[in-house]
Amino acid sequence: MGEIQRKFDAISKKYDEQRRKFIPCFDDFYGAAVSVASVDAKNPDILDIGAGTGLLSAFLMERYPDASFTLIDISEKMLDMAKDRFRNNSKVKYIAADYSKYDFSEKYDMVVSAVSIHHLEDKEKKELYKKSYSILKKNGVFINADQVHGETLFIENLNKTTWRQHIESSGLPEEEILAGYERVKLDKDSSLDQQLDWLKEAGFCDVSCIYKHYQFAVMFGRKLGKK
Repeated sequence: MGEIQRKFDAISKKYDEQRRKFIPCFDDFYGAAVSVASVDAKNPDILDIGAGTGLLSAFLMERYPDASFTLIDISEKMLDMAKDRFRNNSKVKYIAADYSKYDFSEKYDMVVSAVSIHHLEDKEKKELYKKSYSILKKNGVFINADQVHGETLFIENLNKTTWRQHIESSGLPEEEILAGYERVKLDKDSSLDQQLDWLKEAGFCDVSCIYKHYQFAVMFGRKLGKK
């Protein structure tokens, strides 16, 4: 994870601005994730894994202004941006650590993530989904807004070609585009079907892909009946 940490430390200050341009379906993608973030608790405890600058948490905070948030990310510089963003909110905690190895001691109403889990190997993703299930409260929800691998080689090439066309007409400076392409080399995307199966194997019910636009998908699952 060291190379990932270095590359994301380097872009921490420009990350939010870039993400809007690197994700063609930005508004719908994040909007779908927030729309399914429904739990019984009025002021839920929310864990944001791979939280970065706190972008997904910021959208969830608009829906749940009095929720308690825990943000975990391997990049301290990204979390520094989140700390600045949420400096007036005392209900936000920060953990600078590798979430795939971290031993969580609390339980949450929601475990959420945006554009992060694809950096893990398949085995690590499966373990993270099991861990996420174990730290959710009864009736808690898991939401992963992430990029997925194409179902076939043709679809994968179509997804990536369409994405590159969007990026290169986005107005981003060439050096930022090239840096983005370098970061993509660190990706370990898994297929959507695989990941939905892993969520079911972890124990989640009502597992679904709520939204999909080319390689960008919002995956959802619920934990029922167990504390």
